[in-house]
Amino acid sequence: MLLRSPFGQISGIRRTMSLLMTLLPALSFGAPVEAATIRDMQITENAITLAFDGMIEKASTFALVGPQRIAIDINGATPGTSGSSGGLVSASRLGQFNAQTARIVLDLARPAIVSAANYGKDGRTLTLNLKPVDQVRFASAAQAGRTSFLPPLAFRAAATSVSNNRNAVNVPLPKTSPYRKPALPKTFGPNDLSLPLVVIDAGHGGHDPGAISVLDSRQEKNATLAIARAVRDALVRSGQVRVALTRDSDTFLPLPERVDIARRMKANLFISIHADSAASPQARGASIYTLSDVASDKEAARLAAAENKADVISGVDLGRQSSDVQSILIDLAQRETMNMSSAFAMVLRRETASTVPYRTDFHQFANFRVLKAPDVPSVLMETGYLSNEDDARQLFSSDGQQRIGRGIASAIQAHFARRIALASR
Repeated sequence: MLLRSPFGQISGIRRTMSLLMTLLPALSFGAPVEAATIRDMQITENAITLAFDGMIEKASTFALVGPQRIAIDINGATPGTSGSSGGLVSASRLGQFNAQTARIVLDLARPAIVSAANYGKDGRTLTLNLKPVDQVRFASAAQAGRTSFLPPLAFRAAATSVSNNRNAVNVPLPKTSPYRKPALPKTFGPNDLSLPLVVIDAGHGGHDPGAISVLDSRQEKNATLAIARAVRDALVRSGQVRVALTRDSDTFLPLPERVDIARRMKANLFISIHADSAASPQARGASIYTLSDVASDKEAARLAAAENKADVISGVDLGRQSSDVQSILIDLAQRETMNMSSAFAMVLRRETASTVPYRTDFHQFANFRVLKAPDVPSVLMETGYLSNEDDARQLFSSDGQQRIGRGIASAIQAHFARRIALASR
């Protein structure tokens, strides 16, 4: 029997709350007409200072595991100096990531994160403070994704451009190219929009390999993709659920883009698949993450503070609601999403327990970027530890990947069957 959803293509959250929040992309500025050059890079015990010969658009950083690195992207810049080392940085290299972005990669001597960033008064120097952390904190930072830093001039330009003061000085903004969202991935399964849609996200990809297997240096990104494909194939065989993959090849996707795919496709469920790593080879077992209360509160506050309230959730224009009503609606949507995510985490553990060994404290709460969709129930599953020989052996074997995939698919079907049963009462 097909699991035909009584709520059609839209999720129970949208049906119940009549609420779907779609924010405009964060305010940003295009690359300057003439790109600045990175003229100098100084690395001290716990900081890196970059000097430019002109104004840059912005800088952003993100952490990478396997091995542990920090990447720095400088928009509107070209590399003009060589790498250096010192303190927490064992080596560094510069390159042109794309036509508008220079990338610096720092190889870390020990786990560290960017704790603060400060521009010089003229906006032509940038100092990034590095803070040593433990393995768990570094892994959390890698999952959290990219952090951006705008130079002072960008803030002044933004403030001037929106000023209603007729006497204000106009600061021209650089020419920008319109952002084009990438095409949505293919949907597999029956051509029936009444069936629920799940988006499976294979973690890492492309230049971000993820964790490295202790056995043979295989990369996490390949295991996650194989498991995601196994889930897709099992769901297609069932004929009861539609499914899409955020990536179906060895490509890199920024974390916000992965979540955006699920929201644009109006997914009923989002699952991000990963593998863990730890300093101790004895650590093993799967775990499931959902959004923490603290992170949910911060995200709800961010949504309530959004300048553009014309964007809608299930046809409700928040711009026509009072600020109090907006906050209530957003909070209700967030809470229902979190409840559904936690409920699915329990089903996922139950349906995969015979295949995947779990940590005792298997249900964890975190501030991962891929869990922050306010209207799509989302979980991140760490399928095991690549630093453990037994876990790694299963995660990189075809048989292990297929069994994990079938277990996840079974959990998805059970979840939607339960949702349909509850909705029909």
